[in-house]
Amino acid sequence: MEREDFTIFYPITTRWMDNDVYGHINNVTYYSYFDTAINQYLIDEGGLDIHNAPIVGYIVSSNCQFRKPAAYPEAIESGLRVVKIGSSSVTYEVGVFRKGDRKAAAFGQVVHVFVDRRNNAPTSIPGEIRAALERILVD
Repeated sequence: MEREDFTIFYPITTRWMDNDVYGHINNVTYYSYFDTAINQYLIDEGGLDIHNAPIVGYIVSSNCQFRKPAAYPEAIESGLRVVKIGSSSVTYEVGVFRKGDRKAAAFGQVVHVFVDRRNNAPTSIPGEIRAALERILVD
């Protein structure tokens, strides 16, 4: 994945605790970067109220491919795009880029299923969120 494959980016502040004993960001930490970028987009662009919304997105699937290491205190950012929207689910692709790099250090897919918070049952993606997702949908 390359930088031009993504339509929106979020800066990620690496932390000392992100590094593992090998001196680079631990692989599990990239999943938190994915989750942060996705939810920031849903909050900023889709109007998601993470505390009170009756419909929220749960991650049901995720994966990551690691291409090159990054380490604290590097400046990195997450690129975000949508590759599939269903009636209650969405598939995102996220790339994590080191400052100035054209190719992603890591990239992956995340699938959200939108559920009714009261009963945890899948439900339609809310209109404002669907509109935001469609804005970053790629063919």
